[in-house]
Amino acid sequence: MRGEDQHAAGKDRGAPGKECGDVRPAPAASSRTAGAKARAGIIAPRFVFTVTMSDAAPAEHEADLYWMRRALDLAAQAAAAGEVPVGAVVVRDGVELGQGCNGPIAACDATAHAEIVAIRDACATADNYRLPGATLYCTLEPCAMCAGAIGHARIARVVYGADDFRAGAVHSIFAVLDEPRLNHRVTHTGGILAEESAALLRTFFRARRAPQE
Repeated sequence: MRGEDQHAAGKDRGAPGKECGDVRPAPAASSRTAGAKARAGIIAPRFVFTVTMSDAAPAEHEADLYWMRRALDLAAQAAAAGEVPVGAVVVRDGVELGQGCNGPIAACDATAHAEIVAIRDACATADNYRLPGATLYCTLEPCAMCAGAIGHARIARVVYGADDFRAGAVHSIFAVLDEPRLNHRVTHTGGILAEESAALLRTFFRARRAPQE
């Protein structure tokens, strides 16, 4: 979903000049309100950094900032490789279990989103397909595929940066992590270093459009 075919630019999701709009700051809003506006078509840009932060304790917030900066570094690596800049890291008890950056193009793997790569890495480290008590940090709101994988891995918490109003599955389009019919609940916090996350995406797509302008 985030790995556009370089030879079919403009056709896939998020391709320059098509579905991906410029990033703009949005007023602080609850996740429910922001998602409703997105579904109604009121918000045009795809990547918007609304702040939906929880009332986390100061120590937890500092940890969130630290690990989100780590995810941003991974997102920058993806951009340098020509991939859509999204990074993710899985942490438990203050220890990094897994890391990943977006890589569907290079891997020829449609599932190689940053979150999936990080979860695979973390499961290998833990020698377990379940990751109870872990937190996944991601620079962009996870899509439906990644949200499903987060649930299957029994990750406890998700922290992300920018909202994705075209494919976000935490609250923007779907609310997979809050689905009452599923047997695992995942707490989530959005808006952590959201502006920085959105800026990486904006810069990447503007550069991709530049030769065509």
